[in-house]
Amino acid sequence: MQPTTEQVEAYRRDGFVVVEEFLPADEVERVAEHFATCFQLQFETGVQPDEVNYQPGVTPPTKTRQLCNAWKGDRTVAATTLSARNAEFASLLEGAPGMRLFIDNAIWKPASGTALLAHQDAAYQECFVPMNMTTCWMALDETRADTGTIYYARGSHLWERLPAGGQFHDPDDWTGYMSEVCPPERFAEVEWVPIEVPAGGAAFHHGWTWHGSPASERADRERRSVISHMITTDTRWHPTITHPLYSHYRRPGEVELDEAFFPVMWREDGYRTAVIDDVYAAA
Repeated sequence: MQPTTEQVEAYRRDGFVVVEEFLPADEVERVAEHFATCFQLQFETGVQPDEVNYQPGVTPPTKTRQLCNAWKGDRTVAATTLSARNAEFASLLEGAPGMRLFIDNAIWKPASGTALLAHQDAAYQECFVPMNMTTCWMALDETRADTGTIYYARGSHLWERLPAGGQFHDPDDWTGYMSEVCPPERFAEVEWVPIEVPAGGAAFHHGWTWHGSPASERADRERRSVISHMITTDTRWHPTITHPLYSHYRRPGEVELDEAFFPVMWREDGYRTAVIDDVYAAA
């Protein structure tokens, strides 16, 4: 699957593009089944994700739930979030020679689920040179504006690049941090676009595009998604800046990213990290 000329133009103009049909129905069904198992904190490989923002029976029932790097715990999830399809599509949108995975996400916004802060993904990546991110967001449920879908600020990837901050999970005002740091004239002109797609639909967005999701207004609809956060294959560790969690995967004195933890999903010369299909996604 490759983007059309019109999709590439839309992505570069708006900072995002919507793909109505991206995952086939049988893949959505498989991932949804394993998604539920992962949120029971049962992982077939025995490896827990790097971040687990959910504890069954403890986390408030309306708080949005998140797993980061679920691919390490479940091969079916890995087959989707590490798919060459995602990376090739993203690379062609960006005009990049290839993509590797930074992290994947599994996001579960329950009925009446809480908000996630408006933010720029690449702002969290000071540990990388260049700071970049391209995201493939894939819906496991039909999404609508009133179910707390992701919202994009059209064209905001062309604005100022600002530091990360604010309360990410369940903020009082999901656009509050953005209003604090963006120039007032910028914030006043924001055009928020809700992403409404059927199950299996997707959206790709640029690392500097402002986006977030308000609380769901529906008590009868949940919103589940899996996400590939990708970085270009020329990305290196910053020589002095570290990440509080993911720099654990950096070898002392090295600037190259280890493919065991940041696998190459697709590269224009045909290269792909072999263990993705041999081990990680060998469902």
